[in-house]
Amino acid sequence: MKSIVVLVANDGLGHADPALRHKMMSILLKLFDSSGVLPSKICFYTEGVKLVAEGSPVLAELRAVEAKNVELIVCRTCLEYFGLEDKVAVGIVGGMTDIVEAMWKADSVITV
Repeated sequence: MKSIVVLVANDGLGHADPALRHKMMSILLKLFDSSGVLPSKICFYTEGVKLVAEGSPVLAELRAVEAKNVELIVCRTCLEYFGLEDKVAVGIVGGMTDIVEAMWKADSVITV
């Protein structure tokens, strides 16, 4: 099966109002989960790390895809920048090295 990595650099999907960005990310993650066509990894960096932290409106959806063996990689530097290093609720904390390695090994990389 083809290896797909999804990069998430925003606190939600797109550049609209936060409520709409979160709703759209929720829909995207639910579609991943229900379609059976899952990325192998989802990498979170810059403001994207806010989605994996306590209080994120998409934690249930992230837990659902993670339960289906989608690896969630979270940038440690970005967590530290936003003061979220102790608030990670889902995923594996790594570094930019892990994200770059995931991209190099993937057949396709999609940025959302």
